[in-house]
Amino acid sequence: MTKRALRRETSVAVIDIGSNSVRLVVYEALARSLITVFNEKALCGLGREVQSTGLLATDAVDKALTALRRFRALVRVMNVGRVYAIATAACRDASNGPDFIAAAERICGVSIEILSGPREAKLSALGVISGVHKPNGIVGDLGGGSLELIDVRGNAVRKGVTLPLGSLALQDASQKSLKRAEKIAKEALTGALPLKAARGRAFYAVGGTWRALARIHIAQSGYQLKVMHGYAIPAAEALRFVRRLRTLVATNQLADLELVSDARRPLLAYAALVLEYVIEAAKPKTIVFSTYGVREGLLYEQLPAAERAKDGLICAAQDLNKLLSRSARHAEELIDWTDRLFRIAKVREIEGERRLRHAACLMSDIGWRVHPDHRGEQTLSLITNGNFGDVTHQERAFMALSVFYRYAGFSEQNEPPPAVRALVTHAMDERARLLGAAFRVAHLISAARPGVLPATHFRTSERKLMLVFEHRLVDLVADRVGSRFKQLARMVGRTGSIVRR
Repeated sequence: MTKRALRRETSVAVIDIGSNSVRLVVYEALARSLITVFNEKALCGLGREVQSTGLLATDAVDKALTALRRFRALVRVMNVGRVYAIATAACRDASNGPDFIAAAERICGVSIEILSGPREAKLSALGVISGVHKPNGIVGDLGGGSLELIDVRGNAVRKGVTLPLGSLALQDASQKSLKRAEKIAKEALTGALPLKAARGRAFYAVGGTWRALARIHIAQSGYQLKVMHGYAIPAAEALRFVRRLRTLVATNQLADLELVSDARRPLLAYAALVLEYVIEAAKPKTIVFSTYGVREGLLYEQLPAAERAKDGLICAAQDLNKLLSRSARHAEELIDWTDRLFRIAKVREIEGERRLRHAACLMSDIGWRVHPDHRGEQTLSLITNGNFGDVTHQERAFMALSVFYRYAGFSEQNEPPPAVRALVTHAMDERARLLGAAFRVAHLISAARPGVLPATHFRTSERKLMLVFEHRLVDLVADRVGSRFKQLARMVGRTGSIVRR
C-alpha cells in the first residue's frame, strides 16, 4: 500500500450493508478513477427471511455485526479519512431493521444511510455512468433483497423502480419453488416501466449473483479475458445460456460450480430466472456486466461536476502513468507528438480512436522495470486485466496490443497471444501496429525523457514523410532511429527520411 493511500485526508471507504453480503471497500482517494486498496465481504444473508417473516434473521444479524466490528477495526488500522455507510432492501423492509441499524451505527461510529428504492436505483445508475463510457440502456441491479431498474443515456438518469426480485427475496417469497418464483418474476417484470424503453439497447447487469452467472459463461465459452467489468453477451445468447443453466442447476448437473461461492450457489437459479424474464420483457440487444454499482455511484455523486465530467479511462491511464512510467510528462508529450504525426500523415481517426490512442500513450512506458524479454507480454497482461473502467474488452485489447508492439516489435517470433488479437478487428490490429511503431520511434529518440519530442517535427513532401530534428538534438540521430522511422512511414503509405535542421 502506498504512503498516499494511508493519508487520512485522502482515503475513503464505503461500508455496504446489503441483503446478502456486508462489504467494506477502501479506496486510495475520492477521485474520478477509483483505486481500490482493500475489499472484503461477508455473506451474511440478512434478507433471507424478510419476505416470509418480516424480520432480519437473528443469526444473520449476529454475523453482520461481527463483520462490522472487524470493518471498524480495519478502518482504524488503515487510517481511513472518510467512511460512508449505506444499507439496502433488507434493512429498509424488515420491521427490526431500525434496531439493527442502531446497533450497526454504534459499532461503525458513522451514520448509515438506509437507501430508498429510487435512491438505490439512482446510485446504481451513477455507478454505471462512472464505469461505462457513454452508456445507453437500462441498468438492472440485482441484490439479495431487490432488483432496481433505471434508464441511463450518457449522463442522464431517469426515474427508477424497485421490485422485490432480489435472489434471497425471491427464494424466500417462493418458498424455494422455482415454479412459484417464475410466476412472481413474470408478474413483477411485465409492464415494468424502464424495460419498455430497453428494446435494441444495452442491459447493464449489476450485482454479485449476476456476475457469478457471467463467470460461469466465461468458463463455458472459453473466453480468454477474465475481466468481469465490460463483459458483454448478445441478448439472444444470454437467454439461451440462462435457460440452460436453470435446467442444469435444477438437475444438479451444472459444471464450473467451484467458480461460485458456496453461499451464492443456491441463488444461481433465481438470478438466472430473473435475467431470463428481463430479456424476454425488455428485448435488449446486449447484456453488459458491470462491476460498478451503488458504491461507485455513491462516491461519483460526491465529486464536483468538473471531476464527474472527466473521462474515467484517461484518468486511470494518467494514474498508471504517474505510478509506473519513467516520466509522466514525457507521456503527455507523446500524446502531442502522435497528434502531430497523425495530422501531418493524414491518418483518419474518429473521436473514439483518438481517445484510445491518448490512453495508450499514457501507458506506453509502464513496463520499463520488467526484464526486456518479457516487457511485451507483461504489459499486455497488465492493460487487458487492469482494474479500471470506462473501456470495453475490445478497447482494452487494442491499447494492450499497441503497447505490446512497442516492446516486442513485429517479428514472427514475437507475435501477441491469439486470444487477445481475436478480440479486435483486423483494422484495429493494424492501427495498434501503427501506434506501436510510433511508440518505438518516440521512445528510442527520447529515452522516455521530457523535453525531447517537442524538438522534433514532421513534414511531408509528395509521398515522403520526414522527421525533422532541431539542431540541438542532431546527435540523437542514428541508423536505428532512421530504420524505425522508415518502418513507421511505410505503415502510413509513405517513404520516410530523417532531416537535421
